[in-house]
Amino acid sequence: MASTSSKPGVNLNILTVFFLLALCLPSGGGQKKKENLLSEKVEQMMEWSSRRSVIRMNGDKFRRFIKAPPRNYSVIVMFTALQPQRQCSVCRQANEEYQVLANSWRYSSAFSNKLFFTVVDYDEGADVFQQLNMNSAPTFMHFPAKGKPKRADTFDLQRIGFASEQLAKWIADRTDVQIRVFRPPNYSGTIALALLVSLVGGLLYLRRNNLEFIYNKTGWAMAALCVVFAMTSGQMWNHIRGPPYAHKNPQNGQVSYIHGSSQAQFVAESHIILLLNAAITMGMVLLNEAATSKGDVGKRRIICLVGLGLVVFFFSFLLSIFRSKYHGYPYSFLIK
Repeated sequence: MASTSSKPGVNLNILTVFFLLALCLPSGGGQKKKENLLSEKVEQMMEWSSRRSVIRMNGDKFRRFIKAPPRNYSVIVMFTALQPQRQCSVCRQANEEYQVLANSWRYSSAFSNKLFFTVVDYDEGADVFQQLNMNSAPTFMHFPAKGKPKRADTFDLQRIGFASEQLAKWIADRTDVQIRVFRPPNYSGTIALALLVSLVGGLLYLRRNNLEFIYNKTGWAMAALCVVFAMTSGQMWNHIRGPPYAHKNPQNGQVSYIHGSSQAQFVAESHIILLLNAAITMGMVLLNEAATSKGDVGKRRIICLVGLGLVVFFFSFLLSIFRSKYHGYPYSFLIK
């Protein structure tokens, strides 16, 4: 009786084991399929990266290799509009810096399959722009290996600029991948300096018998003013941050020369500020000339009015630009 009653229990145990194995087999097969798919994606990305440092993506490639799981690598994407008919000069400038950064990573000893650089052009992936509700270019985004992109995964181009060094710092913050930027040699600065030294040396040689112009106070004053105008207009900030010359809205084609934030500026904006400061200075010089000269009274009056007009008008213009950047600034004069 005991042996007969134990058979149903043994059969039940065997059925339970087979049932558990049946449950495990599909999940194991799915995991294997997932690993194979990931391996294929990484292999394909590495192959593309070996051909060129920046991988071009269309809509299908973007959804398959960047958006769709599985993925164990991070991707930096530049959304841009490089076609000539788009007339996006900023896109071309940003693309040059992006290429420098991607090449620095591709040919560094730390290069691995954990980070890839890609680009999506509007004319090759307009559906991607629509999917991401993106209405401006260029834009840099980081797609992490796990999870969805966060707000900090979109590079603040307007505030920081698109210099390779700034992009590398942002990538290090988002991925912990350190990229040392290597720029191709540029001898234009050396050549320009050599030409300047040659020009000055030639001028001094030709005027070697009469060097009184070196003691010309007006000449030195003009040179000092040029340096002051360059520094106060933000040229050094441009050199460090590398901002775009201007910004063109791809939706309506409107070009902005003045940045709307107090934390950034365009190169064109610094040129405008330089000219405004120069005009105000010229007005002050004319006012001083009218007050100190001993010429005809009528001529001095005209000089005074011209100088006053320059100061008033261009200072009002300068104040309006300041007011547009520092929102909430209450004061204005003539021009709002």
